[in-house]
Amino acid sequence: MSIFRAIILGIIQGVAEFLPISSSAHLILIPYLLGWKESGLAFDVALHFGTMLAVLLLFFKEWWNLFIGAIKDIKTKKRSTEGKMFWYLIAATIPAGLVGVLLDDVIENVIRNKIWIIALALAIMGLFIFLGDKWASKHYKKETDFKNITLKQAIIIGVSQAFAVIPGFSRSGTTILAGRLQGISKEAITKFTFLLSVPVICGAAILKLGDLVFTKEVIIGIIVSFATGILAIKFLLSYIKKHDFSVFAFYRVLLSIIVFVKLIFF
Repeated sequence: MSIFRAIILGIIQGVAEFLPISSSAHLILIPYLLGWKESGLAFDVALHFGTMLAVLLLFFKEWWNLFIGAIKDIKTKKRSTEGKMFWYLIAATIPAGLVGVLLDDVIENVIRNKIWIIALALAIMGLFIFLGDKWASKHYKKETDFKNITLKQAIIIGVSQAFAVIPGFSRSGTTILAGRLQGISKEAITKFTFLLSVPVICGAAILKLGDLVFTKEVIIGIIVSFATGILAIKFLLSYIKKHDFSVFAFYRVLLSIIVFVKLIFF
């Protein structure tokens, strides 16, 4: 792999990881459309490591407060909002972790090679995100903020995240959809999704750590995904204050159509 491709893929990962458009799908579909050799799951995980660092940097204080809150709750036998949310995030991580471990070989050797499945998943989830967000905005008069997310809501979000092991569904896309359908506000579910990405990406990185070879291309890819990830997080947190998720849904469907056109006619 050239340094140029590593930079391009790093940008794609950094942008797509936090927007509900599926970074894993983009890391497969964009090289396919450009005629590049697929980089492989291990390299993708390395790029995910860069975006994990971006989340840790921007949400370190938040995660630290949640962790300290959980420790204090154990010592004092009381229940704080910080401690509660720490354990809710851990609980929401378990489903995707189990599915990722159990289906690792299937994902690596079967699904990642089926371009049409990835493109179809991209379009289907795009449609669901569009309809689900519109429905939630009309159905829920009072939406749930971050501090009032319940254990039931967190577990449902965690289960939905397990579907994101299939490239195209999108981890952020499935969790945002699950949150919106339960009446969680756009700002709250976006923040929950960002925080939830840390243990999931850490687990994936550890799982594939033995396959990684830290070449200069890999290191550059990690740095680029880290930098663009920071920009993407700040953009989305600002964007959703005044907009819904429709533009991302339309983009997903459009990209899916482009992929199917190439599959059928070229």
